[in-house]
Amino acid sequence: NGPGDPNMCDVTVEHIRKAIAGDKPICGICMGNQLLAKAAGSNIFKLKYGHHSHNQPVREVGTNKCYITSQNHGFAVDPSSLGSDWEELYINLNDGTNEGIRHKCKPFFSAQFHPEACGGPVDTMFIFDEFLKNL
Repeated sequence: NGPGDPNMCDVTVEHIRKAIAGDKPICGICMGNQLLAKAAGSNIFKLKYGHHSHNQPVREVGTNKCYITSQNHGFAVDPSSLGSDWEELYINLNDGTNEGIRHKCKPFFSAQFHPEACGGPVDTMFIFDEFLKNL
């Protein structure tokens, strides 16, 4: 994960590109969201202030489900640059930025927040169950 500049991780992005050519499940967390998106061809941009706290509200796209998440990042995925095989999975309710993506038919998904964080809410621990189900 990060924080860090995903635009400086070209070698890692190339490894992810090779992985997404296959169909083994992938779950990216934090910077993994940005790197997965970048490997899929999306643009990443620097946030003015970043997200650094344990109380970031995130909504699952297409639902009314909202989760309180833990975050620590300074960059975000530009959802308008997602390819046609990808879609937003989560958005930040404070500023509308991307908080996760998923492939429309392959078992690839990601979360910008930290579902493993235990210093605060554990609302999103189900993400690991979803990944294990894909395996």
